[in-house]
Amino acid sequence: MSGLPLLSLTTFLPLAGVLFILMVKAQDAVALENIRRVALLTTVVTFLVSLLIWANYDPANPGFQMVEESAWMGSFFAYRMGVDGISILFVLLTTFLMPFCILASWHSIEHRVKEYMIAFLVLETLMIGVFCALDIVLFYVFFEGGLIPMFLIIGVWGGKRRVYASYKFFLYTLLGSVLMLLAIMAMYWAAGTTDITKLLEYNFPASMQTWLWLAFFASFAVKMPMWPVHTWLPDAHVEAPTAGSVILAGILLKMGGYGFLRFSVPMFPLASADFAPFVFTLSVVAIIYTSLVALMQEDIKKLIAYSSVAHMGYVTMGIFTMNQQGIQGAIFQMFSHGIVSGALFLCVGVIYDRMHTRDIDAYGGLVNRMPLYAFAFLVFTMANVGLPGTSGFVGEFLTLVGIFQVSTWVAFFATTGVILSAAYALWLFRRVVWGALTKPSLKSIMDLDRREVVILAPLVILTIWFGVYPVTVLDATAASVDLLVKNYQAAIEAASQTAALVEPSALLR
Repeated sequence: MSGLPLLSLTTFLPLAGVLFILMVKAQDAVALENIRRVALLTTVVTFLVSLLIWANYDPANPGFQMVEESAWMGSFFAYRMGVDGISILFVLLTTFLMPFCILASWHSIEHRVKEYMIAFLVLETLMIGVFCALDIVLFYVFFEGGLIPMFLIIGVWGGKRRVYASYKFFLYTLLGSVLMLLAIMAMYWAAGTTDITKLLEYNFPASMQTWLWLAFFASFAVKMPMWPVHTWLPDAHVEAPTAGSVILAGILLKMGGYGFLRFSVPMFPLASADFAPFVFTLSVVAIIYTSLVALMQEDIKKLIAYSSVAHMGYVTMGIFTMNQQGIQGAIFQMFSHGIVSGALFLCVGVIYDRMHTRDIDAYGGLVNRMPLYAFAFLVFTMANVGLPGTSGFVGEFLTLVGIFQVSTWVAFFATTGVILSAAYALWLFRRVVWGALTKPSLKSIMDLDRREVVILAPLVILTIWFGVYPVTVLDATAASVDLLVKNYQAAIEAASQTAALVEPSALLR
């Protein structure tokens, strides 16, 4: 398998499904069923191919592997693909979640089914491309290209305020990315290349690093999203269809954290060190503030959306600790959150398909009629809280260990988020699942069907598996994270030595 272009095959295989769907001209029930089956088969095959990437990946090698390269526009732009320990997990997470998104949309999407499936398959290609691209211009094309299908998914198949939510999502993320484009141009003029592997070795001047870091931060902070540029996320989640929320929380938010790890920290280490206290402040505010806001929500989706902002606060905090535990914790937290938050939105979709409301007060006592659903929802709620034995615990614990080495005060305030997350998550679970079944509209509600069990069962298993045996993820990222930390520390030490040499000479003058 080593001779196959596995990365390109995984990236562009969904477009083959798009071609098959485009050939379907009829719009009757049989044709729509075939469109759904083609989309599902395409995403399943894409996931199976991505497992070959994992099978050929060497966790002991910290560099980029399975590199594919083809020059398109000389030194300015080339097709370069590769993965390392930081990116391979997100490739697998993307291909893993997509079949569940198609299954979750099987009955809930009834109009423009053909266009809906095409939008998701195109989005899958663009998301995988973000994590595989080794050319910064190619990365930008994939990064920005993903806005278009998600804009359509929210704006066409969303709720009552879908147009407002889709435009808000698009404009917020596009505005930050314009600054990143200017920074990419400046980097090319300075380094003479757009090859990410060469840019990682290039030493940008300290003053230039500051402006480049801020430009990239403007894009990645919105994408995460960090406080206070997070306000687009609750609206987008509430109005998006269930599968749209799954991909938004599971994958698209992770592009911000991936961008920090791929560009901000390794390429602009001096600026990252200078701005680390600023990031810690925003992260702590996000953890505490959005957790308190989540406590006030009456819409289930909006509550989970605010909890995502809080959990992403741990990610940004862990990344900028610049130590092994913090960064590995941040990566694990992103991976775990992709599974857990996606599963929570799928759980919301299950009861929304039955009752057509997300109002918390409309539910209560579901355990009496939906024991399987209650069990699955309980597992994901406990993981969202960070209960030991679930995947949610490992990431939060490692990030807190990492930040404790940097600042005990930041660690103290961040730890309050663990308490607050328990408050809003358990409050939601109690009001939706526990209690007596008193509402007449709920007395005939049905438990999970076979399709929904197929969707939620693997997510339950993985949530517990990665909580009990986290080395599956940690071993894959260890070498790449260690190299990232060592390169960062070497850059800081070199800058300190240069400053020490310059200072005495300045005094002599």
